[in-house]
Amino acid sequence: MHAAPLPLTKDVVLIGGGHTHALVLRKWGMRPLAGARLTVINPGPTAPYSGMLPGFVAGHYDRGALDIDLVKLARFAGARLILGAAEHIDTTARQVHVAGRPPIAYDVAAINLGITSAMPDMAGFQDHAIPAKPLGRFAASWATYLEGDGPAHVAVIGGGVAGVELILAMAHALRARRRLAQATLIDRGTILDDAGSKAQAQLRKALHDLGVTVIEQATITQIEAAHVVLDDGRAIHSDFTTGAAGARPYSWLSNSGLDLHHGFVRVDSALQTSQTGVFASGDCAHFSTDPRPKAGVYAVRQAPVLYNNLRASLTKDPLRQYQPQTDYLKLISMGDKSAVGERFGQTFSGSWIWRWKDHIDQTFMAQFRDLPQMETPALPPEHTHDLPEVLGEKPMCGGCGAKVGARALKATLSSAPEVRRADITPLPGDDAALLMTGGEQQVLSTDHLRAFTADPVVMARIAAVHALGDIWAMGAAPQAATANLILPKLSPELQARTLHEIMVAAGEIIRDAGADIVGGHTSVGDELTIGFSVTGLCHRQPITLAGAQPGDALILTKPLGTGVIMAAEMTGAADGAVVAGALTSMSQPQGQAAELLCGAHAMTDVTGFGLLGHLLGICEASKLGAELRLDAMPYLPGAAALSARGIRSSLFAENAAQLPEISTGGVQDLLFDPQTAGGLLAALPMRQAEALLPQLRTHAPHATIIGHMSDTAGAITLV
Repeated sequence: MHAAPLPLTKDVVLIGGGHTHALVLRKWGMRPLAGARLTVINPGPTAPYSGMLPGFVAGHYDRGALDIDLVKLARFAGARLILGAAEHIDTTARQVHVAGRPPIAYDVAAINLGITSAMPDMAGFQDHAIPAKPLGRFAASWATYLEGDGPAHVAVIGGGVAGVELILAMAHALRARRRLAQATLIDRGTILDDAGSKAQAQLRKALHDLGVTVIEQATITQIEAAHVVLDDGRAIHSDFTTGAAGARPYSWLSNSGLDLHHGFVRVDSALQTSQTGVFASGDCAHFSTDPRPKAGVYAVRQAPVLYNNLRASLTKDPLRQYQPQTDYLKLISMGDKSAVGERFGQTFSGSWIWRWKDHIDQTFMAQFRDLPQMETPALPPEHTHDLPEVLGEKPMCGGCGAKVGARALKATLSSAPEVRRADITPLPGDDAALLMTGGEQQVLSTDHLRAFTADPVVMARIAAVHALGDIWAMGAAPQAATANLILPKLSPELQARTLHEIMVAAGEIIRDAGADIVGGHTSVGDELTIGFSVTGLCHRQPITLAGAQPGDALILTKPLGTGVIMAAEMTGAADGAVVAGALTSMSQPQGQAAELLCGAHAMTDVTGFGLLGHLLGICEASKLGAELRLDAMPYLPGAAALSARGIRSSLFAENAAQLPEISTGGVQDLLFDPQTAGGLLAALPMRQAEALLPQLRTHAPHATIIGHMSDTAGAITLV
């Protein structure tokens, strides 16, 4: 008997992907709470680990070593990941506001945003300096600067342990490249007042050995592009200036309605804020009962308590109390692969301390990389003999919207009865229908997708773009849409929240296309499915698959690879940034590109059959062949590498079977890769295509001429 999934009744929202929340996500994946829907909001698909920043700056780690992949972690935790920066929390309405999408409702929420070391009150800082936190922007800026050439002049503002560690790493990296001209550490007081005397001595010696100039008891009056100006008139040469002085909370917290301490969220011994059911942890929180300095070790130790208390808030169990340690181990890098350690007044140093620190950091990061992968469900002891073959080697992926294969569709359509009505125009294999309604040519199509991302807003946008593709491909103007939704089992309140998110997001796409949503239907099932029936009006002769001419250029408006990327995402094989890029591409509407291509001889949108399958449709309808240039193919970032590893969407084999004469393997597999909300494929005169391409790329940046039509009917060749 089929066991239906349990309904979801409460929303748990994590604001920020900091160290505490990353650990909570991992714990949640190992032991989820039935009935709870978990959401994490973060500006990007990764969260950097600050403990390894000095090693990256010094050149001991590559950039990827710093990142916790939140896409993989959210998949493991069964959480929906919302990529965007939180701008406001409304504790009265219990909603979190993120730019560009409907508010996200919560029953229980937690804040783990980290801090910023920006200095908005310092003249010139915003224009000419890079704060060390948030880490992501700083790491990217440093990587670019380090790859440059010529003499380097760098300065760090703030002489605490963090600032000293940073300037040592910068000086080491630049000296290794023989670029270091000047490294300066500037503090308005005395440096290293947060370290013991023995550690201070070791670190001051390291600064001296690397040639770092230390300026203490100094006030900065202005930061310029190439100088830091002091109040005594000195101009310190620096073309890369960063700030590591102190910690500042994000300004939007001041309007949250939460009790604050100098802008930081005040929490009690259970990590709960002044609002019941809202928690905070890490550097953005102020532990009011026993204040502690801003240090990552506290954020890590708070994770088990936060995990317990989020659950307890929903199960009505007692909250657990957090007891911060009185002291913690400080391991401070000294530029090269040596470090100083300090705890309880004891100091130790050497290369073995760096190796110890490296081991601790690598062990911390490994727990987010070594996550269990999605497994193929076990078969019952008794089953039909061909069930393993049909099931395949892996679970059905969502990279193709879980579509039916080409052979089954063609067999069904070939046996369909002939059209009898005079107001329906039969078309040569196009996905949409052409109707005559009141003297107007009207295009009708429908499409729906099984959700392959847990964020209903992103899924709704992609489903709307995907459904409109058939209208755009025929050169029609979108007119109206109805929604067809299957929701997973949710409580009435969560149903209302989810429906609101879907309809707002889809409505924006469809209205921007010039159409309106005029109704729809909903039902409940095992998983989220979003679809739209759409109509469009043709004010000129519709563009079909037939009509391509020999020599016509073939323009593709979007890069390939959504199928393989989303198939890889389901098994944890795709990096979060790669997945985010694919979701962005799929969410990109194509109305303006379609208008520019209105003079095409033939056009289709590239979806489930893959590029070659849809091109074959044009060739068959136009009684022509095609020649494609492999070196001209646009691919999504990461798609080629995943394809080279043999990762394929579950529809790949069906698509490849349509053209058995074309070999498969490596990047060439992407020509058969099923696409969701893929690009338009248009055949139009070569000169027209070449003249149109620059303008087309303002709306479709990856638009490319990938080949041309030939007069050899049915033959597709790759060059």
